[in-house]
Amino acid sequence: MKVHFIAIGGAAMHNIAIALHLKGFEVSGSDDNIYEPSKSRLRSFGLLPTNIGWNSDKITPDIDAIILGMHAKLGNPELSKAQKLGLKICSYPEFIYEQSKDKTRVVISGSHGKTTITAMILHVLNYYDKTCDFMLGAQLEGFDIMAQLTDENDFILLEGDEYLSSAIDLSPKFHHYKPNIALLSGIAWDHINVFPTFDNYLDQFSKFITSIVDGGSITFNEEDKHVAELVSMSNKSIRKFPYGTPAHFVENGITYLETDEGPLPLEIFGSHNLNNLSGAKWICQQMGIDQNDFFEAISTFPGASKRLEKIFQSESLIVFKDFAHSPSKVDATTKAVKLQYPSNSLLVCLELHTFSSLNLNFIKQYGNSLNKADTAVVFYSIDSIEAKGMTPIPEDFILQSFKHPNLTVITDPLVFQNFLKDQNYINKTLLFMSSGNFAGFDFNLITTIVK
Repeated sequence: MKVHFIAIGGAAMHNIAIALHLKGFEVSGSDDNIYEPSKSRLRSFGLLPTNIGWNSDKITPDIDAIILGMHAKLGNPELSKAQKLGLKICSYPEFIYEQSKDKTRVVISGSHGKTTITAMILHVLNYYDKTCDFMLGAQLEGFDIMAQLTDENDFILLEGDEYLSSAIDLSPKFHHYKPNIALLSGIAWDHINVFPTFDNYLDQFSKFITSIVDGGSITFNEEDKHVAELVSMSNKSIRKFPYGTPAHFVENGITYLETDEGPLPLEIFGSHNLNNLSGAKWICQQMGIDQNDFFEAISTFPGASKRLEKIFQSESLIVFKDFAHSPSKVDATTKAVKLQYPSNSLLVCLELHTFSSLNLNFIKQYGNSLNKADTAVVFYSIDSIEAKGMTPIPEDFILQSFKHPNLTVITDPLVFQNFLKDQNYINKTLLFMSSGNFAGFDFNLITTIVK
């Protein structure tokens, strides 16, 4: 089968392209920008486009399917040519469904936690050398490629993203998967540029539950009131498995899970991650892993990339980097770090980077989300505001919205770097939270800044 990727450089798109190449498909692609690690990975498999940019000459009548990424916009010359030729055009979730119609589809969804839960499940399966097809948004230790598509495997494990599928398919990605086994971790308003009201956002998850095949199951976080209400209201002929945060305790900077076999030390920490673990356990049990085997394997789980990732540690300082950017994630991550290291002073640096987080109508959602931090910085790039064509944010507005007594607002990368240099790092925990990179901040500088 011959497939062409329009916007092959995306985090999911390049992994799927490689997976199809390994499956024996003839794969080509284009993009106007390809960054690392996508660039190196595509090059290693001979899939990196020779020239960067769109080229309608690549679109020929013998192509069996065009896979269209969200990065490609209407009017894209390759898309227009494909439409003119009448070629099959689909988003990657549509294509993955077509590739997995005869498999048991396991879909992990939710505003937060889905990447970590998917990574936990994959880690446990890998621990026991059990293979399945999968597609995951974050890099996981031990895996070179975060997608696998085969003809042999019975299960496919998918991270169910609620964002739009493509420029010509404005339905959320996870509406396409039609899961046999589904998980819903939590609902907290996000993607305000696409879902302008919370009710509209909530409706996408209601439709996701409706998309579960008859006789399937929904494993759901009963501690999230919105999730619990949606599941209770569903009339689908599906099994419902609630889960919550399991009993645990923290001692000397280590989190222990309380099990029937005694306390189990974990490499991860935070109530939100323990809640994720509980959901992952239920899914693994439905995939053939019993509880005790799950506990043995999960004790070695190091965490997903950029999810409470420890990037530096000395006798007096611990530094973490986390992908958290929505209000609920920021709140949960800040609380988790403070609880894990209660005797340390906690400095939190949060970057407002996404469309939602830079929206004046949304910023108030961050109220009190940094309260567990002793000192906090909110950073955003003026260039990012301008590039998105958004309204500048007054500093006073951020200070009033976050309601933190010791908050500094910084918009200049050099000022941000100097601020870090001026801090006292004795008995300190430093937490960076962003879906971006603090306007190009080099995290390797941490070792020099903290001296």
